[in-house]
Amino acid sequence: MILNTKIKPILGIILLAGSLNAHALESDRNQPIAIEADQGSLDQKNQVTTFSGNVIIKQGSLNIRAANVRVSQDKSGNQTMNAEGNPVKFGQQLENKGYVEGQGTRVEYASATGLVKLSGNAKVQRGGDVAVGDVITYNMRTEVYTVLGGNVTGAKKGGRVSVIIQPTTVNKNKK
Repeated sequence: MILNTKIKPILGIILLAGSLNAHALESDRNQPIAIEADQGSLDQKNQVTTFSGNVIIKQGSLNIRAANVRVSQDKSGNQTMNAEGNPVKFGQQLENKGYVEGQGTRVEYASATGLVKLSGNAKVQRGGDVAVGDVITYNMRTEVYTVLGGNVTGAKKGGRVSVIIQPTTVNKNKK
């Protein structure tokens, strides 16, 4: 089924953008994918799946909410996912018992490059750690995050990035 071959790998990848060196629940990958929307279209011939209208995607602890989601696959098997909303929101439980959530007006993923890009008032939060900017990009291959402000991206509002990183707690009983 086109849905499983195209959506399943993408769902786990989307949330890696906000993992901040944490891992999503391994068991989520083995859970069924449930998609609800006002409308859906699966084009087997062109390898395109489109959902629109209050799209809700769930797989285990992973959840994505968007107005529109489009997933396509080229002849080489490379996948591209575009989600739009006001905002697109996602969240997932992490192995270390934390929770990651993020949002942006647009979320893009390209398997060929391994890049996840949140744009338009992008925000990723894990516990007390927060990154905010016009665009947040995560390279899954290099595990490098880039947070860009509106001045760099040419956004009308301009603006700078904001990153809050909580201190690492040290067990005071150890010497």
